[in-house]
Amino acid sequence: MMRGLALILAAVLGLQPALADGLTPKAKRELAAKNGGVYDDPEYNPATTSRMFRVSSGPSSLPPGQVASRIKDIAQLQSSRDNQLVGYGLVIGLAGSGDSLRNSPFTEQSIRAMLENLGIATEGGSARAKNVAAVIVTANMPPYVQSGGRIDIDVSSMGDATSLAGGTLIMTPLKAADGEIYAVGQGSVIVSGFTAKGQAEQLTQGVPTSGRVPNGAIVERAVQAEFDDQATLTLQLRNPDFSTAIRIADAINDYTSQRFGARVAAERDSRTVQIRRPKGVSAARFYAEIENLVVESDTPARVVIDERTGTIVIGNDVKISRVAISHGTLTVRITEAPRVVQPEPFSKGETAVEPFTAIEASRPDARVAVLDGPDLETLVSGLNRLGVKPDGIIAILQGIKSAGALQADLVLQ
Repeated sequence: MMRGLALILAAVLGLQPALADGLTPKAKRELAAKNGGVYDDPEYNPATTSRMFRVSSGPSSLPPGQVASRIKDIAQLQSSRDNQLVGYGLVIGLAGSGDSLRNSPFTEQSIRAMLENLGIATEGGSARAKNVAAVIVTANMPPYVQSGGRIDIDVSSMGDATSLAGGTLIMTPLKAADGEIYAVGQGSVIVSGFTAKGQAEQLTQGVPTSGRVPNGAIVERAVQAEFDDQATLTLQLRNPDFSTAIRIADAINDYTSQRFGARVAAERDSRTVQIRRPKGVSAARFYAEIENLVVESDTPARVVIDERTGTIVIGNDVKISRVAISHGTLTVRITEAPRVVQPEPFSKGETAVEPFTAIEASRPDARVAVLDGPDLETLVSGLNRLGVKPDGIIAILQGIKSAGALQADLVLQ
């Protein structure tokens, strides 16, 4: 008796997510068809929704932004996310550049398993193939892609193969984080790198052990997503900024006030803007109307430095206080000139070597300049007057930041 009650309770709990909103997606569509294509939610309460969103009553008084951009270029829907897929497979048809089976035993095991699945017995035999390589296949499954669609896949060698050029990826299942198969990949591998080898020299350009198969995977299972049933849309900014988030909400509210007679957007933080979908319009059509609205985006002043490559990226709003900078190359020259000392004639002295060191220090290219950076152009022109190279600019910017004169965020990579 107790076991039967436990099974019933488990079944009820398993159905709870599907019945959380009272109706399944299929039932909602059937009800919407009866109502002329619009689903009328009986639990919709305008007063409760307004209190939850707290939409501003009017536009904000922010200063103009930096660049005019469309909403689709600076933000994306939270529900429109990719799903990562991964799989293990074999690339065949290589011209002797595959895995050595002694160093990659998993490749030989995979070959045997593949042949057994094809009905070929391999017991007691030994494989010495050099035209096969074990690879890891990765892909990003776009949102809303349906069964039968094609996606690109990346192929990377996991053994000691020297090149995947000319190879063909055989049927490889691609799984998501939940362990289910969502796509199957197969096709010719395109490799941009190459290796040329002679008796005394070897030349390698690019990465010949990784490649790509355009449209190489067929989607077998679609990710369940009911986009049209969402009453609330969530926008996430690609570059978080409070001013940009408020301008997006104001632009959407100005448009919906004229189009639907209501303000429906509310900013949550520097990254999130929530939008209440108006009644009587599909989610896809509504977002298609607002994603092309032009918004003046804003970004903080920032200087990005990569010391490994010498790359320096300075934002347009970077400013510095008035500072004097001295930059030059200090050259220290040390010369060892030992001198031979001879004793007096007819003396009992011995010839000896006396050490002599000459040290010279010079700074031939030293210059002093005064920089007052109201904008990016003044800062760059001032550094150019000093004749500074990228490594010198990095040192100068770090010194300006330490002095407290750099009015920007310094990011070191």
